[in-house]
Amino acid sequence: MATYAIGDVQGCVDALVQLLDAFSFDRSRDRLWFVGDLVNRGPDSLATLRLVKELGEGSITVLGNHDFHLLAVAAGYAKKHRSDTLDQVLAAPDREELLAWLRQRPMLHVEGALAMVHAGLLPQCSVATAQTLAQEVETALRGASWREFLANLYGDTPDSWSESLRGADRLRVTVNAMARMRFCTAEGKIEFRTKGETAKAPPGFFPWFDAPGRASRDHTLICGHWSTLGLKLRPDLVALDTGCVWGGSLSAVRLEDRKLFQVPCMQCQAPRN
Repeated sequence: MATYAIGDVQGCVDALVQLLDAFSFDRSRDRLWFVGDLVNRGPDSLATLRLVKELGEGSITVLGNHDFHLLAVAAGYAKKHRSDTLDQVLAAPDREELLAWLRQRPMLHVEGALAMVHAGLLPQCSVATAQTLAQEVETALRGASWREFLANLYGDTPDSWSESLRGADRLRVTVNAMARMRFCTAEGKIEFRTKGETAKAPPGFFPWFDAPGRASRDHTLICGHWSTLGLKLRPDLVALDTGCVWGGSLSAVRLEDRKLFQVPCMQCQAPRN
């Protein structure tokens, strides 16, 4: 049995199938961990959702910002962007079944010394604290008031964590950190505009995984979300967004021995600078 962590698929289902073939995936014994952003920007979000859903308990997927965007658009609480490729999902006969399945996915997955999240964790959040916050979001998204949760999801404020936060603000900052964050201060203030390489960090900000005193360093964090960061493998970090949808590659790491598997992707969007 082996566990493979896979980077942002974003609707590139052909690349995903090729990647599974590259490491001879055996669904009877192997497990797949997806870092989120199964959908959007790539050519076939519908087939991607159907494939991963059909894998059942053999796969674990955490929610990414594009997955949240699909849910919010489908519920009528967000507008489609010009570059979105979600129409097939929204028009599919099994749309509601797929969306209901997506709403059941976790924000954070923890096993032993491994923790998987789409974007990152705030510096003051231990993995145990992050689990508690993730569960609050999961309860809201899976519960009877999930539409109200999505209606209040969007916004850049508050931009830092405080124990005094309650209600929609508390849930929103958790989602923003775990599904959107790249740079933050040592105190945990999030910067939302900068998307480039780590050298482009604004003054006073750090890549979230290099924030001084980060409380989650006792775990290896597995993440995606940051295509301009690319592949980054170190004892406390496995970053797997290698820009598949931007003409890069789709990557997987076998977690037992850190062996890397990659397949090239056909360019689906213009490459980012």
